[in-house]
Amino acid sequence: MVTAAPASYEKRDDIKTGDPLTRRFPVGLPDSTLGLACGAGAALFWAAGFATARHGILIGFSPADLALHRFAWAGFLFLPYVARMGFADLGGIGWRKAIALTLFGGPPLALISYAGFILVPLGHGGVIQPSSATLFGLLFSAVILKEWLPASRLVGAGVIVLGVCLIGIEALATIGHHGILGDLAFVAAGLCFAIFAVLLRRWRISPLPALAVVSVISLVDFPIHAALFGFERMLSFGLAENLLQLFVQGALAGPAAIYLFARAVVLVGPSRAAVFTALVPAFTLAIGYILIGEVPSVTQFIGMLIVLVGFRLTQRQ
Repeated sequence: MVTAAPASYEKRDDIKTGDPLTRRFPVGLPDSTLGLACGAGAALFWAAGFATARHGILIGFSPADLALHRFAWAGFLFLPYVARMGFADLGGIGWRKAIALTLFGGPPLALISYAGFILVPLGHGGVIQPSSATLFGLLFSAVILKEWLPASRLVGAGVIVLGVCLIGIEALATIGHHGILGDLAFVAAGLCFAIFAVLLRRWRISPLPALAVVSVISLVDFPIHAALFGFERMLSFGLAENLLQLFVQGALAGPAAIYLFARAVVLVGPSRAAVFTALVPAFTLAIGYILIGEVPSVTQFIGMLIVLVGFRLTQRQ
């Protein structure tokens, strides 16, 4: 699932880290090469999350089923890690902040995002959600964090809006009004992630401990899912399909992607690492074509190219 990473995340000494991001990999490659590999890998894993979610929706999984796969298994994985942080104050994060992070970066975000794939094709979600996260992230950086935005970033934001509007117009023309609802779901998911990202920066919390805490708190989804939906329908899709969603959503698109992106930030710096989020739309369309044979329309492809130009402009200093 999810999405572009917080483009403005910076590794700082006063951030509550709790994760070994500053350790060097036991290989002899230059930092720039490792950073490139980590950033591209993160973008690939996020794109795989989008494509696999669309595949799951097409074969009959509900958004709630996919949200369970996205966070619950990671929650079990991170339980020992959070236990070492301490349940009393969650390693200094605190329960109030942890619950807020879960509301904006946990199952509610996943439910909104996956619901969008019921209404519109993969190309819409793979472009609109990361684009919206970037746009709202720029807005919050200026308004809440009081960061100065150079003219190139404002122009880039306008270009991204143009590309997203083009895709939205296509949804209205070819799908109907419910297509616009699907696109708005991805806009809302991007908004949630932007709020999640700005909270991380405002509270100086590193992404990996935040992801661990959010995943563990999201374990409450298990009894809720059991009470409202049960597990029979999920199991009816077979072991292979459930393992696919578990692995891609719960491992690659979540912990692995966040860790790789955070490593890229450390190795090559936040500005250069943020460029990797621009790879997510292209990777999403490519994986979607290979995995589910979903070919983007000409309008979607043009919209994606416009968005990529906007992404690049937003990262100029």
